[in-house]
Amino acid sequence: MQKVIERILNLLAFLLTVERPVTAEEVRHTVAGYDAENDEAYRRMFERDKDLLRQLGIPIEMRPTDAWEVEYGYVISEDYALADPGLTDEERVALWLAAQAVRIGGSPGGATGLFKLGGAPMVGAGEPLAADLGKSVDELAVAFTCVAERRALRYRYRDKDRTVYPYGLVHRRGHWYLVGPESADVGVVKAFRMDRMGKLEPYGAEQAFVRPEGFRAADAIPAAGWEAGADDLRARVTFDQSVAW
Repeated sequence: MQKVIERILNLLAFLLTVERPVTAEEVRHTVAGYDAENDEAYRRMFERDKDLLRQLGIPIEMRPTDAWEVEYGYVISEDYALADPGLTDEERVALWLAAQAVRIGGSPGGATGLFKLGGAPMVGAGEPLAADLGKSVDELAVAFTCVAERRALRYRYRDKDRTVYPYGLVHRRGHWYLVGPESADVGVVKAFRMDRMGKLEPYGAEQAFVRPEGFRAADAIPAAGWEAGADDLRARVTFDQSVAW
C-alpha cells in the first residue's frame, strides 16, 4: 500500500510541475513506480491511478501536445488550487482539536493539513490530546484497501487460518474490528479484533463480494461488553449458605 501511495504522489507531483501535456510514455519513463511494468500492466496501473486522482477532485485533462494536435497528453487544469476556505479563529481552533484527537499506531497528527487550510499549530499547546487507536498504519491500510476494493483478506486468528470478506472496519472501545463473514460461511457476519490477527494478506480479485443492502458494520459490534456472545441463557446460581441473604 505504501508503494501505491508513493507512486500516486509521484504522479501528482510530476503533473503539477511539468506545466504542459505529457504522454503516457513520458509518465512511464519519468515517474518512479511505473518503469518496471510491462505494457499491459502499466496501462492498467496508470488508468487506476488517474481514476483515483480524479475521484479525489484533481482535474486531469487530455490536451494536444503540440499545435498540430497529432498526439495528446495529460495535464492538470490551471484552475486546480485550494481556495481560501475563509475559516474563522473558532473554526481553526476546532480543526486543531480534531487533528489532535486521533492517533493511529502511535503516530501523532501532523500540522501539514492545518497549514493547507489556513490554520497553524497552537502555540504552547502542551501534550497532544490524542488517544492511540492502535494497530500499525500499514496493516490498517491493507484492511481499508480490501474493504474499498471488496477483496478477500487472509490472516491467522486464534490459531486458525481464515479467509474473510471484509464488509467494513469499526473502532470501538480502543480496538479496531474487521467485520464480515468467512468465505466458508457467508451467511454469518462476524467481528474480528485486529490486534489479535496475524499478518493481513489480500486474497483473490477485486469485487469478490457484495455487501448486503443497508449493511452497517457498527451494528455487528456490541455497544457494551456484556452484550457480546451467544443468545441469552437462563442460569441458576447456587450460593453457600454463609454468604446467602
